Amino acid sequence: MRAGSACRTARHSVTPHFPFPQQKADMAPFDPASVRDYLLGLQQSITDAIESMDGSARFLTDPWSKAPGEALQGDGITKIMEGGAVFERAGCGFSHVRGARLPPSATQHRPELAGAPFEAMGVSLVFHPRNPYVPTVHMNVRMIAAGHEGQAPVCWFGGGMDLTPYYGFDEDAVHFHRVCRNSLAAFGDDKYPRFKQWCDEYFFNRHRNEPRGIGGIFFDDFAEGGADNGFAMIRSVGDAFLQAYLPIVERRRDTNWGEREREHQLYRRGRYVEFNLVWDRGTHFGLQSGGRTESILLSMPPLVSWSYQRLPEPGSPEARLTEHFLVPRSWL
Repeated sequence: MRAGSACRTARHSVTPHFPFPQQKADMAPFDPASVRDYLLGLQQSITDAIESMDGSARFLTDPWSKAPGEALQGDGITKIMEGGAVFERAGCGFSHVRGARLPPSATQHRPELAGAPFEAMGVSLVFHPRNPYVPTVHMNVRMIAAGHEGQAPVCWFGGGMDLTPYYGFDEDAVHFHRVCRNSLAAFGDDKYPRFKQWCDEYFFNRHRNEPRGIGGIFFDDFAEGGADNGFAMIRSVGDAFLQAYLPIVERRRDTNWGEREREHQLYRRGRYVEFNLVWDRGTHFGLQSGGRTESILLSMPPLVSWSYQRLPEPGSPEARLTEHFLVPRSWL
């Protein structure tokens, strides 16, 4: 798209802030409306599948838009399921916003864009199952564009998915990582090992010296190959999510559990909350930029507990979680 022209937008449109540059002279201009359409469809297909698997609860759909004069402008759809038979809480949000100043959490690797106006859109989800033997899962795909006045905007992509078990199973970890690897295969052999390591390093509670879970893939500030290539990558990752997660849920959802397992689950959920509030750049980005707090915090579990210096019994399944699973390693 030529400089000075306007982006086309999809239904429930947001007036776009930037023209998006053409990748090459002989290529059609990159259209952010196609990203928005894809993300809305992804949100719908995932929540439909989760409703079907749960069988008892349904997602509340909460469309929202930012009021005139707020720091951020734009709109989104928050979908939340609570009290289900399989999922105690499941949140899946779409947002498309723009702001006058890119927040500090988004400029760590692009200091030249500090304070620049920006546009961002994405889908983010976190599902907290009821059964402690079913792992919590997170997935996110997003696009951000930013640029100072008079400069061509910079467009980059990010995303990934990661798994947080409370009771670990090798076959689940292998399956999840295999699907992650396959989702990146078309983009180069280097992508899975690179993004797996990035995931291991990112989803890490530094104040606990402990990974949040068994990892997966994570990438950010991705602009290699241009906007079309970045968009293709987040589509591939987003489309692989249900294949990565639902077979694990199906295997574990009917496993018997009791008070011991529930206490362990709630305690480990505390570590999940600690990461999201202390270290997660996405949470910081949303809060620092004036995002919608209820939607930003849909990742929080419904119940959680903390215990002072709680240690698992040696040789127990709870101990095996930290000794075998919460250790960065190759699963393939």
